[in-house]
Amino acid sequence: MVVEQSSQSHPPGETTGTSERAPQRMASPVLAFDLAHEVAQLREQTAWRQGDRNAKTLVKEADFRIVLIALRAGSRMEEHRAAGRISVQTLMGHVRLQTAGTNVDLPVGRLVSVERDVPHTVEALEESAFLLTIAWQGTHGDAAQREGESV
Repeated sequence: MVVEQSSQSHPPGETTGTSERAPQRMASPVLAFDLAHEVAQLREQTAWRQGDRNAKTLVKEADFRIVLIALRAGSRMEEHRAAGRISVQTLMGHVRLQTAGTNVDLPVGRLVSVERDVPHTVEALEESAFLLTIAWQGTHGDAAQREGESV
């Protein structure tokens, strides 16, 4: 997704941009992405060249996030928890999601959903890229239900 830079401060829902990343809109009624292009860009950036991972938030709303993550073979995202329900969908390579009682292999095209606050680790069995989606129970929906509105 290409967004033109302006000399003024960035609008709400848009990043400021860096020398390696153009400003990007992350909140809008409709956002579309070329995922192959986004992965290629991640793999060209300094964080990837000098480290074992790189990531980019594609969508950032109050109750919803989508993050594109690239991991080098053998790298791990050590045990952590998410405050919302997550999904992990492999776009390239092969990752393994590990929880206390379950190991889920995720080659290309596989997806897993994990309840919020479940400790998990993600390991790249080969060079990989995946989408992490995080959804929180929205306060807007809760407030609307309390007030008797339809959501």
